[in-house]
Amino acid sequence: MDTWLLSRMQELKDLQGLIGLATWDQETYLPARAAPARAHQLATLQGIHHERLVDPRLGDALAQAGAAGLSDDERAMVATLQREREREVRVPAALVKALAEAQSHALHAWREARKERRFARFQPALQRLLTLRREQADAYGHDGERYDALLEGYEPGMRVSRLTPVLTALREALIPMVGRLTASAPEAPDLFDGRRYDKDAQWRFTLRLLEDLGFDLEAGRQDLSIHPFTGGTHPLDVRLTTHVDESQPLSALFSTIHEAGHGLYEQGFAPELHRTPLAAAPSMGLHESQSRLWENIIGRSRPFWEHYFPLLRDDYFPQALAGVSLEGFLAAVNRVRPSLIRIESDEVTYNLHIAVRYELELLLLRDALPLEDLPAAWNERMARYLGVTPPDDARGVLQDIHWAWGELGYFPTYSLGNLYSASLHRAAARDLPDLEGHLRRGELRPLRDWLRAHVHQHGFRLPAEERVRRVTGQGLTDTDFLSYLRGKYGALHGVAL
Repeated sequence: MDTWLLSRMQELKDLQGLIGLATWDQETYLPARAAPARAHQLATLQGIHHERLVDPRLGDALAQAGAAGLSDDERAMVATLQREREREVRVPAALVKALAEAQSHALHAWREARKERRFARFQPALQRLLTLRREQADAYGHDGERYDALLEGYEPGMRVSRLTPVLTALREALIPMVGRLTASAPEAPDLFDGRRYDKDAQWRFTLRLLEDLGFDLEAGRQDLSIHPFTGGTHPLDVRLTTHVDESQPLSALFSTIHEAGHGLYEQGFAPELHRTPLAAAPSMGLHESQSRLWENIIGRSRPFWEHYFPLLRDDYFPQALAGVSLEGFLAAVNRVRPSLIRIESDEVTYNLHIAVRYELELLLLRDALPLEDLPAAWNERMARYLGVTPPDDARGVLQDIHWAWGELGYFPTYSLGNLYSASLHRAAARDLPDLEGHLRRGELRPLRDWLRAHVHQHGFRLPAEERVRRVTGQGLTDTDFLSYLRGKYGALHGVAL
């Protein structure tokens, strides 16, 4: 590959890393009064990245490289960067900078709105982001569906025309499933109600889990944030965050396992791909499959807790969990109950939260829903799909940080991740016949190593669905996911699903 082209690829990757670091700091340690300064800094960095990406010399170099004798990896690098460049070259630099500034301002407004529990405090900032995202979608180009243009940035190749039937079918399968499960389970007191779980002990346990999962704490770290996320600068500098609540230990526990799934993916790219366009997941749906696999399919399983529950109770919370049995704990972590908060929802109702967001985002991008009506529309769908109505905006339309980031088009990838996770787990169980035995012994690295060999190390060498097809023998399907839910929860509740 041409030396200049490789150098430009590395420079772009370095700039992305610095943007990631500044964004991570913005969510963890940035002083409150520094928010305007960080907005300008991020706008500058993203503007430089955009200028480097749309540089005509890069376009010429990519065109010439396409005709040269390249290795398979080099051809994939060129194709990946060419696709990214072709999108960004259509977007004016002024719009890139305006979006960066609007995102930083929106984050501040979102935090203040959550404190006040009032959407109106966030509405002007969201309106600005929405206007800019519509402009961006139009600049990218589309066939009449703006959402497609934004979705492409998270799930390359996916379109609303294919996505909507998948998510609608999933929604229609889950609503009656939730109804049968909640009807079959008598209302029980919350296992954690009235108990206090020391924050330091929670933190120590999450670090223990990270180590057992094989997350390299010399190539990454964990910190606290309002909304857990994964960021960083490089596969050797991966930043996780979690959220600790003294009354709800499952929040930190499952947030850490979830973000570790992302972090293991980021740390798992083959070294020869570092500082190249291939050191990335081919889609956010595939990225999300890793966190959902670890958080739910593994982290809520009986074999996992047969090893970890005695440690959690005896070594970390001997008083708070006194008298709690493994069976009681398993029932608590697998309880199906419609709830208000997506990140704290169970794995059966979770995708209904995504359906709410996806449908509302489509309406917003189509100019079919006035922004002032968003909270009411949110509450109406929550009541219709989940049977719950938020008592205030903080636990409703303001609960999630992604709209403050301007990430319209992102939410469907969570459901795609759930579907991919079940298919990948089925394939892993086929190749690792003692997988449950490993979990019962607290041996988490065999599964991590399998994922590293079949998914992580390959980065963006193949599109997401093709990577899954290579591993599992099939592409995107809801069959494995629904089969997993029906088998697990049908057995737990003694009902046919």
